[in-house]
Amino acid sequence: MKKIFSVFVLLTLLFFSCKSDKPSPPDEGTPEFVLPPDDPIPSDDISAIELVAKIKVGWNLGNTLDANPDETSWGNPMTKKSNIDALKAAGFNAVRIPVSWSHHVDSSYNINASFMKRVKEIVGYAMDNNMYVLLNTHHDEGIFKFQDKDMDKSKAAFRKIWEQIAAQFKDENLRLIFEGLNEPRTVGGPREWSGGTAEEWANLNAMEQIFVDVVRASGGNNVKRVLLVSTYAASAEQPAMSGLKIPDDPKNSIKKIVVSIHAYSPYNFALNKGQGSVSTWSKSNSGDISGVNTPLDRAYNTFVSKGIPVIFGEFGALDKKNNVAARAEWAEYYVSYAKSKGIPCFWWDNGAVTGDGELFGLLNRRDNKFYFPAIKNALIKGAY
Repeated sequence: MKKIFSVFVLLTLLFFSCKSDKPSPPDEGTPEFVLPPDDPIPSDDISAIELVAKIKVGWNLGNTLDANPDETSWGNPMTKKSNIDALKAAGFNAVRIPVSWSHHVDSSYNINASFMKRVKEIVGYAMDNNMYVLLNTHHDEGIFKFQDKDMDKSKAAFRKIWEQIAAQFKDENLRLIFEGLNEPRTVGGPREWSGGTAEEWANLNAMEQIFVDVVRASGGNNVKRVLLVSTYAASAEQPAMSGLKIPDDPKNSIKKIVVSIHAYSPYNFALNKGQGSVSTWSKSNSGDISGVNTPLDRAYNTFVSKGIPVIFGEFGALDKKNNVAARAEWAEYYVSYAKSKGIPCFWWDNGAVTGDGELFGLLNRRDNKFYFPAIKNALIKGAY
């Protein structure tokens, strides 16, 4: 009996010793994600459709380089390479970097050199990880306007800023995608969020053409770079989609233009905090899934089915306390359904998880752990 007991003790010790040698998974109770191999660097002859197909799921560096007056002003810490490393390890293969340039220009729209250097540094974090990167102009509605009376100044500012961005990044490989405008609209206008007006569509289309022309004229890899243009306010409403004219791109025989749309839908679940807000969502409820399907179907029918690829550059469902399971179910369904339509999606992460604001925080940028592992896992599962 003593010998048997000794053997039992030895086996028990060996079991726990072996168990302790195993690495802990990144999120308790969830399997580790096995990264697929990186795609090769895109070649000059890659089309917009082919490039977009390589993007699985993306993440927004929100409330950071778009903050005013500086990177930490809206509560987030300085961005580190370890933040982007954590996203890549989790399965995100793309990052959108919103930048408010108008906070960092002089009266002639010359961009501050130190700020430009910092933007390049953060873009480099993602490029070094072989991720796809969207770089835009964000919250610049103060200088980029869309009514006839404002267009001379608006076009001059837009041209000057994109000339500088294009020159700085012209040698980056084609994983970098430029996005001309974020949610371009007339702030406070009567149709700000319902699709815009004919006047605003015409002026937006003129601005998007300037964007393409300026980037192509800058040379280097920008001649063949895939470019992203937005509907009015990046809206998923049909008037905004119908009002967009895809810019001419005579330097390319292959289509290199992608459409950007944002959709926090269904609104009452994903974005609304006031009257009508709901905290539940279920894929077994036809009304719930219709709220997700409708904007994606509209984008597919208007653009994708006609050979024009689409990216949903922002989406997300804010935290309404105790509804993590519903948000995770929604996230997996949303990304999976979008994938079936050929549309990759980028989660809007503003870093916020407390207070009464828009709580879209997903990655804790201070310790590189995810606030809601179930939601992160749902995004990855839906995308792959």
